[in-house]
Amino acid sequence: MSKKIIIVGAGPGGLTAGMILSRRGYQVEIYEKADQVGGRNGVLAWDGFKFDIGPTFLMMKFILEEVFSLAGRSATDYLEIVKLDPMYRLYFTDEHLDISSDQSKLRQLIAAKFPGNEAGFDNFYKKEKKRYQVLVPCLQRPYQTIGSLFNKNILRAVPHVPIHKTMYDVLTEYFSAEKLRLAFTFQSKYLGMAPWTCPAVFMMIPYVEHAFGIYHVQGGLSEISVAMARVIKEYGGRIYLNSTVREVIVEGRQVQGIVLKNGEKITGDAVVMNADFAYAMSNLIPANKLKKWNKKNLPKKNYSCSTFMLYLGLDKLYDLPHHNIIFSKDYHGYINKIESHQEPDNDVSIYIRNASVTDASLAPAGHSNVYILVPVTNNRAGLDWETKKSAFRQDVLQAVDRVMPGIKQHIVAEKIITPDDWEKNNVFLGATFNLSHELGQMLYFRPHNQFEELDNMYIVGGGTHPGSGLPTIYESGRISADLISQQLTRL
Repeated sequence: MSKKIIIVGAGPGGLTAGMILSRRGYQVEIYEKADQVGGRNGVLAWDGFKFDIGPTFLMMKFILEEVFSLAGRSATDYLEIVKLDPMYRLYFTDEHLDISSDQSKLRQLIAAKFPGNEAGFDNFYKKEKKRYQVLVPCLQRPYQTIGSLFNKNILRAVPHVPIHKTMYDVLTEYFSAEKLRLAFTFQSKYLGMAPWTCPAVFMMIPYVEHAFGIYHVQGGLSEISVAMARVIKEYGGRIYLNSTVREVIVEGRQVQGIVLKNGEKITGDAVVMNADFAYAMSNLIPANKLKKWNKKNLPKKNYSCSTFMLYLGLDKLYDLPHHNIIFSKDYHGYINKIESHQEPDNDVSIYIRNASVTDASLAPAGHSNVYILVPVTNNRAGLDWETKKSAFRQDVLQAVDRVMPGIKQHIVAEKIITPDDWEKNNVFLGATFNLSHELGQMLYFRPHNQFEELDNMYIVGGGTHPGSGLPTIYESGRISADLISQQLTRL
Protein backbone atom coordinates (compact mmCIF):
# COMPACT_ATOMS: atom_id res chain seq x y z
CA MET A 1 0.00 0.00 0.00
CA SER A 2 1.36 3.47 -0.90
CA LYS A 3 2.48 5.87 1.81
CA LYS A 4 0.03 8.62 2.74
CA ILE A 5 1.10 12.27 2.72
CA ILE A 6 -1.08 14.87 4.43
CA ILE A 7 -0.62 18.45 3.25
CA VAL A 8 -1.96 21.31 5.36
CA GLY A 9 -2.89 24.12 2.98
CA ALA A 10 -3.27 24.30 -0.80
CA GLY A 11 -0.87 27.18 -1.42
CA PRO A 12 1.75 27.03 -4.20
CA GLY A 13 4.31 25.17 -2.03
CA GLY A 14 1.84 22.51 -0.93
CA LEU A 15 0.47 22.09 -4.44
CA THR A 16 3.98 21.75 -5.89
CA ALA A 17 4.90 19.06 -3.36
CA GLY A 18 1.52 17.41 -3.93
CA MET A 19 2.02 17.24 -7.70
CA ILE A 20 5.47 15.70 -7.45
CA LEU A 21 4.56 13.21 -4.71
CA SER A 22 1.35 12.18 -6.48
CA ARG A 23 3.32 11.42 -9.61
CA ARG A 24 5.73 9.29 -7.53
CA GLY A 25 2.88 7.11 -6.33
CA TYR A 26 2.21 8.55 -2.88
CA GLN A 27 -1.34 8.91 -1.59
CA VAL A 28 -1.69 12.68 -1.31
CA GLU A 29 -4.43 14.38 0.70
CA ILE A 30 -4.57 18.18 0.94
CA TYR A 31 -6.71 19.95 3.54
CA GLU A 32 -7.49 23.60 2.78
CA LYS A 33 -9.51 25.96 5.00
CA ALA A 34 -10.73 28.11 2.09
CA ASP A 35 -13.28 27.21 -0.57
CA GLN A 36 -10.62 27.30 -3.29
CA VAL A 37 -7.00 26.29 -3.84
CA GLY A 38 -4.08 28.72 -4.00
CA GLY A 39 -3.82 30.44 -0.62
CA ARG A 40 -2.29 33.84 -1.36
CA ASN A 41 -1.90 32.55 -4.93
CA GLY A 42 -5.68 32.22 -5.12
CA VAL A 43 -8.37 34.39 -6.67
CA LEU A 44 -10.93 37.04 -5.71
CA ALA A 45 -13.88 37.05 -8.09
CA TRP A 46 -17.19 38.93 -8.09
CA ASP A 47 -19.44 40.82 -10.53
CA GLY A 48 -17.49 39.49 -13.50
CA PHE A 49 -14.14 40.74 -12.20
CA LYS A 50 -11.29 38.38 -11.34
CA PHE A 51 -8.24 39.36 -9.27
CA ASP A 52 -5.14 37.51 -8.12
CA ILE A 53 -5.03 37.76 -4.33
CA GLY A 54 -1.26 38.01 -4.10
CA PRO A 55 1.48 37.27 -6.67
CA THR A 56 1.15 39.01 -10.02
CA PHE A 57 4.70 38.65 -11.42
CA LEU A 58 5.76 35.33 -12.93
CA MET A 59 9.55 35.28 -13.02
CA MET A 60 11.85 32.35 -13.72
CA LYS A 61 9.16 30.64 -15.78
CA PHE A 62 11.51 27.73 -16.29
CA ILE A 63 11.20 26.73 -12.61
CA LEU A 64 7.44 26.43 -13.02
CA GLU A 65 8.07 24.33 -16.12
CA GLU A 66 10.56 22.17 -14.21
CA VAL A 67 8.18 21.32 -11.35
CA PHE A 68 5.45 20.43 -13.84
CA SER A 69 7.98 18.23 -15.63
CA LEU A 70 8.82 16.49 -12.33
CA ALA A 71 5.10 15.79 -12.07
CA GLY A 72 5.15 14.22 -15.53
CA ARG A 73 3.29 17.10 -17.14
CA SER A 74 3.95 20.11 -19.37
CA ALA A 75 2.96 23.48 -17.93
CA THR A 76 1.98 24.73 -21.40
CA ASP A 77 -0.68 22.01 -21.66
CA TYR A 78 -2.45 23.60 -18.70
CA LEU A 79 -1.53 27.28 -18.89
CA GLU A 80 -1.32 30.04 -21.51
CA ILE A 81 1.74 32.08 -20.58
CA VAL A 82 2.51 35.46 -22.19
CA LYS A 83 5.79 37.37 -22.02
CA LEU A 84 5.43 41.08 -21.17
CA ASP A 85 7.35 43.93 -22.79
CA PRO A 86 7.86 46.38 -21.26
CA MET A 87 8.23 44.41 -18.06
CA TYR A 88 6.98 47.44 -16.15
CA ARG A 89 6.76 51.22 -16.21
CA LEU A 90 8.49 53.15 -13.42
CA TYR A 91 7.05 56.53 -12.45
CA PHE A 92 9.33 59.10 -10.84
CA THR A 93 8.25 62.61 -9.85
CA ASP A 94 9.28 64.13 -13.19
CA GLU A 95 9.20 61.30 -15.74
CA HIS A 96 8.54 57.62 -16.37
CA LEU A 97 10.71 54.84 -17.76
CA ASP A 98 9.51 51.75 -19.62
CA ILE A 99 11.85 48.93 -18.65
CA SER A 100 12.36 46.17 -21.19
CA SER A 101 14.00 42.77 -20.76
CA ASP A 102 15.46 43.27 -24.25
CA GLN A 103 19.08 44.03 -23.38
CA SER A 104 19.81 46.19 -26.43
CA LYS A 105 16.58 48.18 -26.07
CA LEU A 106 17.25 48.89 -22.40
CA ARG A 107 20.85 49.83 -23.08
CA GLN A 108 19.64 52.38 -25.65
CA LEU A 109 17.24 53.83 -23.10
CA ILE A 110 20.01 54.16 -20.53
CA ALA A 111 22.32 55.82 -23.06
CA ALA A 112 19.62 58.32 -24.02
CA LYS A 113 18.37 59.14 -20.51
CA PHE A 114 21.49 58.62 -18.41
CA PRO A 115 24.56 59.06 -20.64
CA GLY A 116 27.66 57.40 -19.27
CA ASN A 117 25.77 54.69 -17.37
CA GLU A 118 25.71 52.20 -20.26
CA ALA A 119 28.94 50.57 -19.12
CA GLY A 120 27.40 50.12 -15.70
CA PHE A 121 24.55 48.19 -17.27
CA ASP A 122 27.03 45.98 -19.14
CA ASN A 123 28.87 45.31 -15.88
CA PHE A 124 25.60 44.59 -14.07
CA TYR A 125 24.63 42.00 -16.63
CA LYS A 126 28.05 40.34 -16.70
CA LYS A 127 28.75 40.25 -12.95
CA GLU A 128 25.21 39.43 -11.83
CA LYS A 129 25.00 36.60 -14.35
CA LYS A 130 28.03 35.00 -12.73
CA ARG A 131 26.66 35.60 -9.24
CA TYR A 132 23.33 34.07 -10.25
CA GLN A 133 25.00 31.01 -11.75
CA VAL A 134 26.90 30.20 -8.55
CA LEU A 135 24.02 31.03 -6.18
CA VAL A 136 21.16 29.09 -7.78
CA PRO A 137 22.56 25.65 -6.84
CA CYS A 138 22.76 26.87 -3.22
CA LEU A 139 19.03 27.54 -3.20
CA GLN A 140 18.06 24.18 -4.68
CA ARG A 141 19.21 21.99 -1.80
CA PRO A 142 18.14 21.67 1.86
CA TYR A 143 20.15 22.85 4.87
CA GLN A 144 19.34 20.40 7.66
CA THR A 145 22.61 20.64 9.62
CA ILE A 146 25.14 23.37 10.32
CA GLY A 147 27.64 21.28 8.34
CA SER A 148 25.45 21.64 5.25
CA LEU A 149 26.60 25.26 5.05
CA PHE A 150 30.04 23.98 4.00
CA ASN A 151 28.95 22.10 0.87
CA LYS A 152 30.83 22.61 -2.38
CA ASN A 153 28.14 24.89 -3.86
CA ILE A 154 28.32 27.29 -0.92
CA LEU A 155 32.12 27.29 -0.94
CA ARG A 156 32.09 28.05 -4.67
CA ALA A 157 29.61 30.89 -4.15
CA VAL A 158 31.29 32.60 -1.17
CA PRO A 159 33.77 34.69 -3.23
CA HIS A 160 30.83 36.09 -5.21
CA VAL A 161 28.75 37.15 -2.20
CA PRO A 162 29.59 40.53 -0.65
CA ILE A 163 28.26 39.58 2.79
CA HIS A 164 28.49 43.10 4.23
CA LYS A 165 26.84 44.83 1.27
CA THR A 166 23.21 45.48 0.44
CA MET A 167 21.50 45.50 -2.95
CA TYR A 168 21.71 49.28 -3.00
CA ASP A 169 25.43 49.19 -2.17
CA VAL A 170 26.05 47.01 -5.21
CA LEU A 171 24.01 49.26 -7.50
CA THR A 172 26.10 52.29 -6.55
CA GLU A 173 29.02 50.44 -8.12
CA TYR A 174 27.14 50.11 -11.42
CA PHE A 175 25.20 53.35 -11.78
CA SER A 176 25.72 56.99 -10.86
CA ALA A 177 22.09 57.87 -11.68
CA GLU A 178 19.79 57.50 -8.66
CA LYS A 179 16.82 56.54 -10.83
CA LEU A 180 18.76 53.61 -12.25
CA ARG A 181 19.79 52.52 -8.78
CA LEU A 182 16.12 52.41 -7.79
CA ALA A 183 15.12 50.73 -11.06
CA PHE A 184 17.44 47.83 -10.31
CA THR A 185 16.82 47.53 -6.54
CA PHE A 186 13.09 48.15 -5.96
CA GLN A 187 12.73 44.38 -6.47
CA SER A 188 13.76 43.96 -2.83
CA LYS A 189 10.10 44.75 -2.09
CA TYR A 190 9.23 41.33 -3.56
CA LEU A 191 10.77 40.08 -0.29
CA GLY A 192 9.19 42.82 1.79
CA MET A 193 12.55 44.52 2.41
CA ALA A 194 14.26 47.84 1.63
CA PRO A 195 17.09 47.99 -0.97
CA TRP A 196 19.50 49.45 1.60
CA THR A 197 18.91 46.61 4.08
CA CYS A 198 18.27 43.71 1.69
CA PRO A 199 21.42 41.53 1.37
CA ALA A 200 23.35 41.83 -1.87
CA VAL A 201 22.81 38.12 -2.48
CA PHE A 202 19.34 39.07 -3.73
CA MET A 203 20.79 40.96 -6.69
CA MET A 204 19.79 37.78 -8.49
CA ILE A 205 16.18 39.06 -8.52
CA PRO A 206 16.71 42.04 -10.84
CA TYR A 207 19.13 39.92 -12.84
CA VAL A 208 16.59 37.15 -13.53
CA GLU A 209 14.02 39.77 -14.55
CA HIS A 210 16.37 41.20 -17.14
CA ALA A 211 17.83 37.88 -18.24
CA PHE A 212 14.63 35.84 -18.51
CA GLY A 213 11.77 38.34 -18.55
CA ILE A 214 8.44 38.62 -16.75
CA TYR A 215 5.31 36.70 -17.73
CA HIS A 216 1.56 36.80 -17.29
CA VAL A 217 -0.67 33.74 -17.10
CA GLN A 218 -3.93 34.26 -18.96
CA GLY A 219 -6.77 34.16 -16.46
CA GLY A 220 -4.39 35.36 -13.73
CA LEU A 221 -1.53 33.73 -11.84
CA SER A 222 -4.13 31.96 -9.70
CA GLU A 223 -4.60 29.68 -12.72
CA ILE A 224 -1.25 28.11 -11.81
CA SER A 225 -2.77 26.85 -8.55
CA VAL A 226 -5.83 25.54 -10.40
CA ALA A 227 -3.60 23.70 -12.86
CA MET A 228 -1.49 22.14 -10.09
CA ALA A 229 -4.63 20.96 -8.31
CA ARG A 230 -5.82 19.41 -11.55
CA VAL A 231 -2.58 17.45 -11.92
CA ILE A 232 -2.84 16.15 -8.35
CA LYS A 233 -6.39 14.94 -8.98
CA GLU A 234 -5.35 13.30 -12.25
CA TYR A 235 -2.95 11.13 -10.23
CA GLY A 236 -5.68 10.23 -7.73
CA GLY A 237 -4.76 12.77 -5.06
CA ARG A 238 -7.53 14.34 -3.01
CA ILE A 239 -8.06 17.99 -2.13
CA TYR A 240 -10.52 18.79 0.63
CA LEU A 241 -11.73 22.40 0.61
CA ASN A 242 -13.50 24.12 3.52
CA SER A 243 -11.47 21.80 5.75
CA THR A 244 -9.78 23.78 8.51
CA VAL A 245 -6.99 22.02 10.40
CA ARG A 246 -7.29 22.55 14.16
CA GLU A 247 -4.18 20.74 15.35
CA VAL A 248 -1.29 18.52 14.33
CA ILE A 249 -1.17 15.16 16.14
CA VAL A 250 2.22 14.71 17.82
CA GLU A 251 3.36 11.76 19.96
CA GLY A 252 6.78 12.41 21.44
CA ARG A 253 8.63 13.84 18.43
CA GLN A 254 6.54 11.90 15.94
CA VAL A 255 3.95 13.73 13.85
CA GLN A 256 1.18 11.25 13.14
CA GLY A 257 -1.50 13.31 11.43
CA ILE A 258 -3.97 16.14 11.91
CA VAL A 259 -7.24 16.97 13.62
CA LEU A 260 -9.80 18.97 11.66
CA LYS A 261 -11.96 21.71 13.10
CA ASN A 262 -14.89 19.27 13.21
CA GLY A 263 -12.86 16.87 15.37
CA GLU A 264 -12.08 14.33 12.66
CA LYS A 265 -8.63 12.74 12.96
CA ILE A 266 -6.61 11.89 9.86
CA THR A 267 -3.35 9.96 10.16
CA GLY A 268 -0.57 9.58 7.65
CA ASP A 269 3.09 8.78 7.11
CA ALA A 270 4.19 12.42 6.80
CA VAL A 271 2.68 15.88 7.16
CA VAL A 272 3.62 18.80 4.92
CA MET A 273 2.88 22.17 6.54
CA ASN A 274 1.94 24.83 4.00
CA ALA A 275 0.19 27.24 6.39
CA ASP A 276 1.92 30.52 7.26
CA PHE A 277 4.90 29.27 9.27
CA ALA A 278 4.68 31.44 12.39
CA TYR A 279 0.89 31.09 12.53
CA ALA A 280 1.18 27.30 12.26
CA MET A 281 3.81 27.00 14.97
CA SER A 282 1.77 29.28 17.25
CA ASN A 283 -1.61 27.67 16.68
CA LEU A 284 -1.44 24.20 15.13
CA ILE A 285 1.40 22.49 17.04
CA PRO A 286 0.85 21.50 20.71
CA ALA A 287 2.57 24.22 22.75
CA ASN A 288 4.77 21.84 24.77
CA LYS A 289 6.32 20.29 21.65
CA LEU A 290 8.38 23.26 20.47
CA LYS A 291 11.46 24.97 21.88
CA LYS A 292 13.19 26.82 19.05
CA TRP A 293 10.09 27.93 17.12
CA ASN A 294 7.60 28.36 19.98
CA LYS A 295 5.16 31.17 20.83
CA LYS A 296 7.74 32.85 23.05
CA ASN A 297 10.53 32.93 20.45
CA LEU A 298 8.58 33.59 17.25
CA PRO A 299 7.78 37.26 18.05
CA LYS A 300 11.51 37.87 18.55
CA LYS A 301 12.22 37.06 14.90
CA ASN A 302 12.25 39.65 12.16
CA TYR A 303 9.37 39.75 9.72
CA SER A 304 8.70 41.33 6.35
CA CYS A 305 6.49 44.32 5.74
CA SER A 306 2.77 44.03 5.11
CA THR A 307 0.63 45.35 2.26
CA PHE A 308 -2.45 47.54 1.86
CA MET A 309 -4.44 46.20 -1.09
CA LEU A 310 -7.06 47.75 -3.35
CA TYR A 311 -8.79 45.49 -5.88
CA LEU A 312 -10.73 47.75 -8.25
CA GLY A 313 -13.16 46.98 -11.05
CA LEU A 314 -13.40 49.95 -13.41
CA ASP A 315 -15.86 50.83 -16.17
CA LYS A 316 -12.89 52.07 -18.20
CA LEU A 317 -9.63 50.67 -19.60
CA TYR A 318 -6.57 52.88 -19.06
CA ASP A 319 -3.74 52.93 -21.60
CA LEU A 320 -0.98 51.88 -19.20
CA PRO A 321 1.39 48.90 -19.28
CA HIS A 322 0.51 45.70 -17.44
CA HIS A 323 2.81 46.49 -14.46
CA ASN A 324 3.45 49.98 -13.06
CA ILE A 325 5.36 51.32 -10.05
CA ILE A 326 4.97 54.82 -8.65
CA PHE A 327 7.89 55.86 -6.48
CA SER A 328 7.03 58.21 -3.63
CA LYS A 329 8.75 61.61 -3.65
CA ASP A 330 10.86 60.51 -0.69
CA TYR A 331 11.17 56.80 -1.46
CA HIS A 332 14.01 56.30 1.01
CA GLY A 333 12.03 57.96 3.80
CA TYR A 334 8.85 56.03 3.01
CA ILE A 335 10.56 52.64 3.04
CA ASN A 336 12.48 53.51 6.22
CA LYS A 337 9.17 54.27 7.93
CA ILE A 338 7.92 50.82 6.96
CA GLU A 339 11.01 49.10 8.31
CA SER A 340 10.89 51.05 11.57
CA HIS A 341 7.18 50.23 12.04
CA GLN A 342 5.93 53.80 11.68
CA GLU A 343 2.57 54.91 10.37
CA PRO A 344 2.70 55.66 6.61
CA ASP A 345 2.07 59.20 5.41
CA ASN A 346 0.39 60.30 2.18
CA ASP A 347 3.65 60.21 0.19
CA VAL A 348 3.06 56.58 -0.75
CA SER A 349 4.93 54.20 -3.02
CA ILE A 350 2.53 52.13 -5.12
CA TYR A 351 2.45 49.10 -7.42
CA ILE A 352 -0.39 48.97 -9.98
CA ARG A 353 -1.28 46.00 -12.15
CA ASN A 354 -3.37 47.04 -15.15
CA ALA A 355 -3.80 43.44 -16.31
CA SER A 356 -6.79 43.99 -18.62
CA VAL A 357 -4.50 45.47 -21.27
CA THR A 358 -3.10 41.94 -21.64
CA ASP A 359 -5.98 39.74 -20.52
CA ALA A 360 -9.60 40.58 -21.41
CA SER A 361 -10.88 37.61 -19.38
CA LEU A 362 -10.33 39.43 -16.06
CA ALA A 363 -13.19 41.93 -16.43
CA PRO A 364 -16.52 42.33 -18.23
CA ALA A 365 -16.51 43.85 -21.72
CA GLY A 366 -15.65 47.55 -21.62
CA HIS A 367 -14.31 47.24 -18.07
CA SER A 368 -10.91 46.63 -16.51
CA ASN A 369 -9.29 45.04 -13.53
CA VAL A 370 -6.86 47.16 -11.49
CA TYR A 371 -4.83 45.71 -8.62
CA ILE A 372 -3.09 48.19 -6.31
CA LEU A 373 -0.52 47.20 -3.68
CA VAL A 374 1.02 49.61 -1.19
CA PRO A 375 3.84 48.32 1.05
CA VAL A 376 3.15 49.26 4.67
CA THR A 377 4.50 48.26 8.07
CA ASN A 378 3.40 44.94 9.55
CA ASN A 379 1.22 44.75 12.65
CA ARG A 380 4.16 45.09 15.00
CA ALA A 381 3.35 48.80 14.66
CA GLY A 382 -0.03 48.29 16.37
CA LEU A 383 -1.93 50.53 13.94
CA ASP A 384 -5.74 50.43 13.93
CA TRP A 385 -6.40 49.91 10.24
CA GLU A 386 -10.16 49.79 10.66
CA THR A 387 -10.15 53.48 11.55
CA LYS A 388 -7.31 54.45 9.20
CA LYS A 389 -8.16 52.58 6.01
CA SER A 390 -10.67 55.05 4.57
CA ALA A 391 -8.30 58.03 4.74
CA PHE A 392 -5.37 55.91 3.54
CA ARG A 393 -7.46 54.70 0.59
CA GLN A 394 -8.03 58.35 -0.36
CA ASP A 395 -4.29 59.04 -0.22
CA VAL A 396 -3.58 56.04 -2.42
CA LEU A 397 -6.21 56.91 -5.02
CA GLN A 398 -5.01 60.50 -5.12
CA ALA A 399 -1.51 59.25 -5.93
CA VAL A 400 -2.85 56.81 -8.54
CA ASP A 401 -4.87 59.62 -10.16
CA ARG A 402 -1.60 61.01 -11.47
CA VAL A 403 -1.30 58.08 -13.91
CA MET A 404 -4.98 57.08 -14.09
CA PRO A 405 -6.81 60.43 -14.18
CA GLY A 406 -10.31 60.36 -12.74
CA ILE A 407 -9.98 56.79 -11.47
CA LYS A 408 -12.34 57.33 -8.52
CA GLN A 409 -15.22 58.15 -10.87
CA HIS A 410 -14.77 54.84 -12.70
CA ILE A 411 -14.80 52.41 -9.75
CA VAL A 412 -17.73 50.00 -9.97
CA ALA A 413 -16.35 47.19 -7.81
CA GLU A 414 -13.91 47.34 -4.90
CA LYS A 415 -12.32 45.30 -2.14
CA ILE A 416 -9.76 46.45 0.44
CA ILE A 417 -7.36 44.21 2.36
CA THR A 418 -5.34 45.74 5.22
CA PRO A 419 -2.60 44.26 7.41
CA ASP A 420 -5.33 43.50 9.97
CA ASP A 421 -7.21 41.51 7.35
CA TRP A 422 -4.08 39.55 6.46
CA GLU A 423 -3.56 38.70 10.13
CA LYS A 424 -7.20 37.65 10.54
CA ASN A 425 -6.56 35.30 7.62
CA ASN A 426 -3.78 33.56 9.57
CA VAL A 427 -0.80 35.60 8.35
CA PHE A 428 1.41 36.22 11.41
CA LEU A 429 1.64 39.98 12.13
CA GLY A 430 0.09 40.53 8.71
CA ALA A 431 3.63 40.07 7.32
CA THR A 432 2.66 39.03 3.80
CA PHE A 433 6.22 38.06 2.78
CA ASN A 434 6.74 35.95 5.92
CA LEU A 435 9.98 35.88 7.95
CA SER A 436 12.34 38.53 6.66
CA HIS A 437 15.30 37.56 4.51
CA GLU A 438 18.39 38.92 6.27
CA LEU A 439 21.31 36.48 6.23
CA GLY A 440 20.62 35.39 9.82
CA GLN A 441 17.27 34.01 8.70
CA MET A 442 18.39 32.27 5.51
CA LEU A 443 19.62 28.78 4.54
CA TYR A 444 20.28 26.75 7.72
CA PHE A 445 19.02 29.61 9.90
CA ARG A 446 15.55 29.57 8.30
CA PRO A 447 13.02 26.90 9.38
CA HIS A 448 14.20 23.67 7.77
CA ASN A 449 12.31 21.95 4.97
CA GLN A 450 12.46 18.74 7.01
CA PHE A 451 11.35 20.39 10.23
CA GLU A 452 14.09 20.26 12.85
CA GLU A 453 11.88 20.04 15.93
CA LEU A 454 9.55 17.20 14.92
CA ASP A 455 9.84 13.99 12.94
CA ASN A 456 7.69 13.27 9.88
CA MET A 457 6.94 16.98 9.35
CA TYR A 458 8.06 18.99 6.34
CA ILE A 459 7.71 22.72 5.69
CA VAL A 460 6.94 24.45 2.39
CA GLY A 461 6.13 28.06 1.52
CA GLY A 462 7.75 31.44 2.06
CA GLY A 463 8.61 30.76 5.72
CA THR A 464 11.10 28.02 4.96
CA HIS A 465 14.14 27.69 2.69
CA PRO A 466 14.68 29.13 0.06
CA GLY A 467 12.23 31.97 0.94
CA SER A 468 9.36 34.09 -0.39
CA GLY A 469 8.35 34.54 -4.01
CA LEU A 470 6.71 32.04 -6.34
CA PRO A 471 9.88 30.52 -7.87
CA THR A 472 11.48 29.92 -4.46
CA ILE A 473 8.22 28.60 -3.02
CA TYR A 474 8.06 26.11 -5.90
CA GLU A 475 11.60 25.12 -4.99
CA SER A 476 10.55 24.58 -1.35
CA GLY A 477 7.87 22.18 -2.57
CA ARG A 478 10.36 20.30 -4.74
CA ILE A 479 12.97 20.11 -1.97
CA SER A 480 10.43 18.83 0.56
CA ALA A 481 9.03 16.29 -1.90
CA ASP A 482 12.55 14.95 -2.47
CA LEU A 483 13.23 14.76 1.29
CA ILE A 484 9.98 12.86 1.86
CA SER A 485 10.81 10.45 -0.96
CA GLN A 486 14.27 9.82 0.50
CA GLN A 487 13.04 9.38 4.05
CA LEU A 488 10.07 7.12 3.31
CA THR A 489 12.15 5.01 0.93
CA ARG A 490 14.54 4.26 3.81
CA LEU A 491 11.75 3.18 6.18
